[in-house]
This record gives sequence, C-alpha cells and structure tokens, in this order.
Amino acid sequence: MRLLSTIRSLSQRLGPHHLVLLVALWVLVQLVFLWQYQGPRFANDSGQYLGYAASIAERGYFEPGHTLRYVLYPLFQSFWLWLGLGWWGIVAGQMAVSALATRAIYRGTRRLSGGRCGAAALATVLFIAWPDIQRFNVFLLTESLFISLVALSFGAFTRVRAGKRTDWAVLLLVLLLTALARPNGFMVALAAGLAGLDALRRRPDRRPWRLALLVLVLLSPLFWRLLNHQLATYYLMDTYQRGELIFRYQLWAVHQAQPLEMPPPGTGPVVRVLYFAWHNPIYLARLMLGKLFVFLSYLKPHYSLAHRVVGVAVLWPAYVLAALAARQSRIWRPGRLFLAGVFLLQAAITMLTVDDWDVRFLAPVLPMAFVLAALEVQQLWQRLR
Repeated sequence: MRLLSTIRSLSQRLGPHHLVLLVALWVLVQLVFLWQYQGPRFANDSGQYLGYAASIAERGYFEPGHTLRYVLYPLFQSFWLWLGLGWWGIVAGQMAVSALATRAIYRGTRRLSGGRCGAAALATVLFIAWPDIQRFNVFLLTESLFISLVALSFGAFTRVRAGKRTDWAVLLLVLLLTALARPNGFMVALAAGLAGLDALRRRPDRRPWRLALLVLVLLSPLFWRLLNHQLATYYLMDTYQRGELIFRYQLWAVHQAQPLEMPPPGTGPVVRVLYFAWHNPIYLARLMLGKLFVFLSYLKPHYSLAHRVVGVAVLWPAYVLAALAARQSRIWRPGRLFLAGVFLLQAAITMLTVDDWDVRFLAPVLPMAFVLAALEVQQLWQRLR
C-alpha cells in the first residue's frame, strides 16, 4: 500500500508536466544516438537506397523489379538530396517524421483509453526509450520511415471513429504511403481492412457486410495476382531447403529428417508454397514455429547477454499484457483489432519468409504491442486504486 501511495503521489506531481517531459526525453534520445553514431549512419543496404535516390533526384529514374517495392524511401531521400542537404538532411527528415509518429502514438493511445493520459504516456515512453526503435532515425535505411508510418497509421486509424471525411482521407493516404515504404507495408492496410470488415459484420444492417464480401470475392483474382507479384522476387524454396530461421545463418536452422518433396518447376510463387506445405507439413510447421520464436523472443545470437536480458524482461511481459488488452471489451474494438492485426500479420509474414539477424522486422510493430500493453496496465492500475 505504501508503494502504491508513493506511485500515486509521484504521478500526481508529474502529471501536469508529462508532455514537456516526453518532449525532453525524445530530444535527449535523438541527441544520444547522433552522438553515439557520430552523425548519419551508413549501413549494409544504405548504398542501394542512396544510389536509387540519386537516380531519382538527378534523372527522375525509377528502378524496376524488387527495388521498386521500397520506392517511397529512395523518393524521400531524393527530396533531401535535391535540396542539397545530403545525409544530414535525410536524418533530419527522418527525425521530423519520427516526432510526428511519437505524437500519433500518444494521441492514438489516449483516444483508446477514454482520454486518460496514463496509458498514453506509458506507451509513448516505451516508444521513445526502446533503443531498437529510435536508433534507426540516424540510419540511412528504410526502417525509420517505416516505423514512423506504422505509428502514423495507428494514429490516423483512431481518428476515423469520429467519421469525418478528412480523417478518412488522411488514413487512406498514410496507409498508401506505408504500403510503398516496404514490401510488407501492405499488412497495415490489411489490418485496417480486417478491422473494418469486423465492424461491418457487427452492424444490425448486414447489407454492407454482404456487399463487402461480394466485392472481395470479385477482386480475389486481382489479390491472387498481387500476392504472386509480391512473392516473385523472394526465393522462399531456397530458404525452406536450408531450414533457415535467420537469413543466411546456419547455426540456428531446422534440419529435415528425410528428403523434402519440392514443387515442380514452372509453378507460381503461391502455388509453390502451398505445394511445399501440403507435401512437407511437419517440417514446415517446425520451420515456422522456429521463426516465430526467433521473431518474438529477442534472443538473437548476435545480441549481447545484456541485450537479451533486457529484451526478455521488458518484451515478454509486454506481450502477455498486450494479449490481455486485445480481449478487453472496454477498448474500442476496431482499435484493438487493428493493433493486434498489424502485429500478428507481421509475425505471419516472418513465419512465411525468414527473419533477419536484428530487429528490422520486429521494431516496426513493437509500438503496437506497447500501446496494447499500456492500455492493459492502465486497466490494472484502475482496479488497484
């Protein structure tokens, strides 16, 4: 009881000033990473994006093929290169968008929490303080912009509850930009669409729900072609054969007990996956569960022991709290379905493809788990008071 009284007293003192403290924390974190990396950080894929951006800025040339699926980030970089601001301009732009994303996390969480600032402040602190999110702001990689766009999509989604046309237009624009940022960016729009379909299904008038289903059936050939297009440049069968849980890392791999039955040549990407799943179900199940563990656990072999301990201590409880919040009827149902949908769809995509050695696939959706966890913490706090 004494501890609760102390926490309550502290929250009352800091409450009126929490926005100033959040802004100060965000600025401090950006300065720390700029100091740590000594300015803009060139990484493994940076040359590819910068070369693409230079081609856009100088000649208006857009590369075809797989690179086109990352078109938004080179386009974003090309703007700063065209202005003559170079790498520092790109990083400054990424930080500016990240600041807007941080505001979106705060405001979106506050809307879902009924206007209370406790859950909003906690979710925002986690978004700012988690180093594997904010550090990407100084990297010349797609991650910073993609993380920010996912957060902005969440903020825009929570605004459409009011039903204003401008809010719907903003949501559609942000979802489109998110889809253009990375090949898996479509998952955010898909999560929004699934939440919208659920809302239609729960209406007394079922006609909009039936119409939506009819439209989906009519568009299914187009979706099939788009899915094949998305998978065309991924060599999934190669990674399946190698049993990789982490791309190009063989020390953590699943080994088959008997020869695998591979799909015949000439089949489409989706059919190849379905064929492989039908003929190698146990092996593929082991492979996908292993990827899910690697994706969620934060126990990547490349991390230090301290990194893993902090990840387990913070993220594992956050996952449990997020799962509890996803079932809370007090939280606006489309909002929690959107949050859970983005996270689960990213996990499913990783299980289907292959994880990376760091958090480049987990970091963009961690804020969704943080928001849900913060909402559950607020509920628990209300019960204890």
